[in-house]
Amino acid sequence: MTGTIDYGNLMHEAMRGLIRKVLARVEREGLPGEHHFFITLDTLHPDVEIADWLSDRYPGEMTIVIQHWFDNLTVNEDGFAITLNFGDAPEPLYIPYDAIKTFVDPSVEFGLRFETQEEDEAPAPEDEGAPMDEMTDPDTEDDAQTEAEVVSLDKFRK
Repeated sequence: MTGTIDYGNLMHEAMRGLIRKVLARVEREGLPGEHHFFITLDTLHPDVEIADWLSDRYPGEMTIVIQHWFDNLTVNEDGFAITLNFGDAPEPLYIPYDAIKTFVDPSVEFGLRFETQEEDEAPAPEDEGAPMDEMTDPDTEDDAQTEAEVVSLDKFRK
């Protein structure tokens, strides 16, 4: 047994379990009310399954929206499968929970951000697994841009 408790990984595990439970409910009952999700994922994660044209268009990271049209949502212990519409082209995706970088439901101002730490870097306890109240705006991303613009969730309200 080690001399410390790894609270960061335990928190990430709990937050991913929360996402799994939310998606499992949506799988059974559909999206209630005005709920919808922005999920940013690591397209380079080895277990992510997306079309080649999507990984070419979004190398490294992409944000999906689960709102008006989605099909075949299947949730399991390690991730979820879903079919989404990309410009009138339905595409099946498989996203492991470990590939999720952010999960946001702007209808209720709820968000999670999964911090990744470099191996040489010590984790910052106040940042590790912290709930998110801001997110990257996917419409402002530029391929040449190296830093993301952070915007308030108010931008996503109707």
